[in-house]
Amino acid sequence: MKLLVNIALVALIAFPATAEEKTVIERWEEDRTQIFDGSEIVLDDLNWIARPLVIFADTPNDPRFQQQMDLLLTGIDRLAERDVIVITDTDPETMSDLRTTLRPRGYMMALVGKDGRVALRKPSPYSVRELSRSIDKMPLRQQEISDRRLLGQ
Repeated sequence: MKLLVNIALVALIAFPATAEEKTVIERWEEDRTQIFDGSEIVLDDLNWIARPLVIFADTPNDPRFQQQMDLLLTGIDRLAERDVIVITDTDPETMSDLRTTLRPRGYMMALVGKDGRVALRKPSPYSVRELSRSIDKMPLRQQEISDRRLLGQ
C-alpha cells in the first residue's frame, strides 16, 4: 500500500512539471489563437516557425492597445491560418527581448516575418483584414499559398 501511495505522489508531482516545461512554440502549436506575454518570448526562437505580431503599450489601459486587441480577437482565426503568433508587451519597465530588439515608444504594433525581419510597424491600431493583406503579399506567404495549391489543400 505504501508503494502505491509513493507511486501516486510521484505521478502527481511529475505531471504538472511536464506541463509547465512546454515551450512557447509547443503551446502555440496546441492553440494558435492564444495570446502570449512578451516577457516569455525570444524573437529568434520563432524564426521560420511563426510570424510574430507584437503589440506594445506603456499600459494595458492605453485606448489604442485595447482597440487593437478588440480588432485582433474578432479575426484571430484568420491570423492563425497565416502562422501568426500574437504577443503583447505592456510593461516598459521590463526590458524584454522584444523591447530591446524592436525599440517601441508608447503604443506600437510590429509584424515580424518568419525570416526575422520587421515587415510592418504601425503607431495606430490595424484591422485583421489589413494585416492579412500585408501578410499575403510577403514572398514566403506567397510560396506557402502556392505549395498548398500544389498539394491540393
